[in-house]
Amino acid sequence: MDAITALHTRNSVNLLAEPGPSREQLQDIVKAGLRACDHKDLRPWRYLLIEGDARHKLGELLVAGKAAADGVPLPDELAAKLKTKPFRAPTIIAVAAHICDHPKVPEIEQLLSAGASAQMMMTAAHALGVGAIWRSGSPMFTQKMRAGLGFDNEDQLIGFLYLGTPKATKALPDLDPADFLRTF
Repeated sequence: MDAITALHTRNSVNLLAEPGPSREQLQDIVKAGLRACDHKDLRPWRYLLIEGDARHKLGELLVAGKAAADGVPLPDELAAKLKTKPFRAPTIIAVAAHICDHPKVPEIEQLLSAGASAQMMMTAAHALGVGAIWRSGSPMFTQKMRAGLGFDNEDQLIGFLYLGTPKATKALPDLDPADFLRTF
C-alpha cells in the first residue's frame, strides 16, 4: 500500500483477533514510530510490548489505576470487566513520552512527538494489514499504572496501541478538507 493510500484509509479497528503482528511487522511498526517529528532529536518515545500472559498483569494494573484515578475501591463487576480489556487484542504496545527538561523544547512538544510516534505506528500497522486501535482512559494517567508498567517518573503514558487481525471494519466517513482548512 502506498503512503497516501495508507494515510487516507487508516481507520481504527475495534474487533481484533489472533494472530497479532509478526516480529517482522512489529519491527516495521516501531521503526515507523521512530520517524516521528522530534524537535532537537530528543527521541522522547518509549515503547513497551505486552503480549500473552502479560495481558493479565495489565488487566490488574487497569483495576489498580482506575481505583487510584477514582480514589475509591472498584465494584467487583467493574474490576472483572477491566481485567478482560487487555484481551481485546493479542498484542499491545504501551507508548510513553520521556519528558526531559530542555531549554528549547517544552514538555508539550515532547508529548506531541510521542503522540506523533503513536500515530505513525498506527498508520504503519494499517499499511501492513494489521488491525489497530489506540486506547486510553483514566487509569493510564496514574502513577500506579506508570510504575506498574516499569516507566520512570519522567515518563507520561500516551496510549495503548491494540494490534491484531481485523475481524470487522467500519465504514470511513467521507470528510471534506474544506470543512477543516481555512486561509489566513
